[in-house]
Amino acid sequence: MDLRDKEMRKEIGLSCACFNLRRAARLVTQRFDRILRESGITANQFSILMAVYDRERILLTKLAGVLGMERTTLSRNVSLLTRMGMISTEAGSDRRQRNIIITKEGIILLEKALPLWQRAQREVVDVIGPEKWKGLLSGLHSLAKTL
Repeated sequence: MDLRDKEMRKEIGLSCACFNLRRAARLVTQRFDRILRESGITANQFSILMAVYDRERILLTKLAGVLGMERTTLSRNVSLLTRMGMISTEAGSDRRQRNIIITKEGIILLEKALPLWQRAQREVVDVIGPEKWKGLLSGLHSLAKTL
């Protein structure tokens, strides 16, 4: 491989899994963030709150795995959501562990954000097309499970 080869560089840009998945993810996130702005949270915060709500008490480390996030990145987000009053933390069975719990305020916010999320979801799926979305979603689940 030779970086001076313009055609090769073009092909990398067109086919690179990392570049293309991250680019699409950033654009989808921007769409969700714009629509969710009215609720006062971001798409990332919505995802974290939903994951915590769905699992009641969950260890920070386990939540990071569920979300596919680095633990330190998740810790920063959890701190912000805690300051916002949307979640709380409690000591786990081991002093080094923290359980994450959604608060009543967090549930109220999720209920407010849900119709906005549904609108954003519908817009993105409509762009892709329902059948292509099913295939893409299946592939993304398979990829995440394998990696």
